[in-house]
Amino acid sequence: MAEEGRNGMQGGGEGMGRGGNMGQSTTLLGHVIRFIVSALVLMLVGYIVPGFSRLTFGNALLAAIAIAVVGYLIEMVAGKSISPYGHGIVGFIVSAVVIYAVQFFVPGLSVSILGALLAAVVIGIIDMFVPTMLR
Repeated sequence: MAEEGRNGMQGGGEGMGRGGNMGQSTTLLGHVIRFIVSALVLMLVGYIVPGFSRLTFGNALLAAIAIAVVGYLIEMVAGKSISPYGHGIVGFIVSAVVIYAVQFFVPGLSVSILGALLAAVVIGIIDMFVPTMLR
């Protein structure tokens, strides 16, 4: 009986080791899903925010990746408190600046300053219900 318990534990330990690898692929899948959701959110924003161009899915996906990269670079330089994903007015303004800056890297994306501010508001509201940021 004790041996059965030990064997069960050893089997469980091996399974957990294999589960760790599955966790990495789940994390990768989670990132892919977040980028897809982010792209869909950007496409929606293009339809409801004046001053924000409508995007094809490919350009929206490229914009989502560019926003994540620029946000990551800002976090590296200034710290997490100023990140586009931070809370409060600083995070909101940084989000708008990131959205405005990304238009220079993504073909088909055109954003006015007011459009970037409104997009930051809409994306912030949507993000409360469907988290799209990478952690």
